[in-house]
Parts: sequence; structure tokens; C-alpha cells
Amino acid sequence: MASNYTSATVSSILFFLLCSSSLFGASMAALVQEQPLVLKYHNGALLKGTVTVNLIWYGKFTPIQRSIIVDFLQSLNSPKAPNPSAASWWKTTEKYKTGASTLIVGKQILDENCSLGKSLKNSHIVYLASKGGHMGRSVNLVLTAKDVFVEGFCMSRCGTHGSTRGKIRFAYAWVGNSETQCAGQCAWPFHQPIYGPQTPPLVAPNGDVGVDGMIINVATVLAGTVTNPFNNGYFQGPATAPLEAVSACTGMFGSGSYPGYPGQTLVDKSTGASYNAHGVNGRRFLLPAMWDPTKSACSTLV
Repeated sequence: MASNYTSATVSSILFFLLCSSSLFGASMAALVQEQPLVLKYHNGALLKGTVTVNLIWYGKFTPIQRSIIVDFLQSLNSPKAPNPSAASWWKTTEKYKTGASTLIVGKQILDENCSLGKSLKNSHIVYLASKGGHMGRSVNLVLTAKDVFVEGFCMSRCGTHGSTRGKIRFAYAWVGNSETQCAGQCAWPFHQPIYGPQTPPLVAPNGDVGVDGMIINVATVLAGTVTNPFNNGYFQGPATAPLEAVSACTGMFGSGSYPGYPGQTLVDKSTGASYNAHGVNGRRFLLPAMWDPTKSACSTLV
């Protein structure tokens, strides 16, 4: 049985409930921040060392869309980008026991014609992920296009990660493009939220609301995968609905964030796009806060 992780589960639901609360305000934000946040280590294996990320593209993605996501993955292991960088963001995962998790992009499989149809169940995601192979330390990441419907997508999750059981065991993850299905939930803050204060959305740094939203969720599931790959790593709460490295910090992108407000970000003067991380090939990304074990707190890049 796969262990699932969602980037819009309990923490996201709490986030939207707080947004719509009549008590919402600075005092509410302070109240939330005062609650202790400790991700307990459950003594399981983590994905450390060189970890290969194999990509399974399901549905139609443009070459530019694919390049944005590949550039992001390569940025996590690139010291060349100026700070604040995607690599410095990822470096926080080194603080989760036993050293660094160095991600490299492995094989890419294109299934543009949607061989399993455009309405997928969880079992389909695992099947598609298996196409990436099960060799060594790897994560098989399934990415679904904007017109592909996945069980639970938008209703309770924007992405998942899990692992198979048995002799052949591998870690997998899935993230969907929410542009036409629920951008207000899974591509926030680049789209107005479904619930809560209707503040103006931020401008997406790569000019694609759906894919820039996917970057946030890919970052979330990958951080969760390497720090809790087999459901016995770092998390808070029940193992069936855990708060993990990034999902414990939902909605936080910059300093001063509170429910409904992503915080202060960097802004490109020419395009007005918001970002907090530099990457390879001149890319910029908006990355969520990650829980820092040395501080027992969520940390943002800016």
C-alpha cells in the first residue's frame, strides 16, 4: 500500500479556513506562529546521496513547459546561480540527518497521447511511475497535463508522493498542472485563491501560471520524498496525513507571511514577476518555506 503525501491536504485546508475566518488578522497570524512545530524523526531510511529523478510526462506539455521544470530540477544542484538560489533552498534538506540529497535528472518518458485515458486513479499513477524503473536511489515523478483529471486532484491535493511495497520498492511522486482545473488552490499565489481574501495574484516568474504553480508543488513533494520516502522519516501528525518538510509550512514564501498573504518576495522590475530563488539558465522561481531542523521553524529564502 502506497503512503501518500499531499501538498494541499490538512495544512492547506487549515490555511484556507484561516483565510476565511472572521478573526483573520495579524493577531491570528501570531497565534498560529506561536504553536510548536516539530517534525519528529521516526527512524526510517531517508534518500541521501545522489538521487535520480526520472520524469514521466503524461499528456501534452510544450517544450518550454518541460524546460522550466527540468531547469528547476537542475537548479537544485547548481552552485552557479546567485543567491538566493534554488540550490540554497534545497540545501536545508542536508540538515535532515545523514547528509546531502543531490538530485540529478534521469530519463524522461513522454506519454503525450495519454495511454491510460485522461481520468486517472491512484493505481494509474503508480503504474506510470513504474515506467521510470526501480534502480538504486531514485524518484519517479509523474507530471500530468492541464486536461488530465487525477483522483483527488483539486479536491484534497495538488500532488502526492509515496512508495511501493515488496521486494521491488521505489519512491514515486505526482504533480498535476492545475491551470484549468483549480489554479486558485494549486497555483496560488499566482491565481486568486478559491477561498479567503481576494488579493491580487502575483505575477508568475516564468510566465506560466500552471507550470509555475507546478514548481511549488514539485518542490513540496520532492522535499517530502527525500526526508520521508517510506512513511517513517520526518513528519508531524498521523502517518496517513503527515505534515512534512514543506507541507508543514504551507502558504509561506517570504518574510512577514500569514494566511492569505505569501510574504515579501523579490520583484523583477521589468516584468513585475515575483520570485525568491534564482536558478540555471537565468530562471527564477517562487519556492515555499521549508522546515529547518536546526531552528525547529519554517524558513524562507527572503
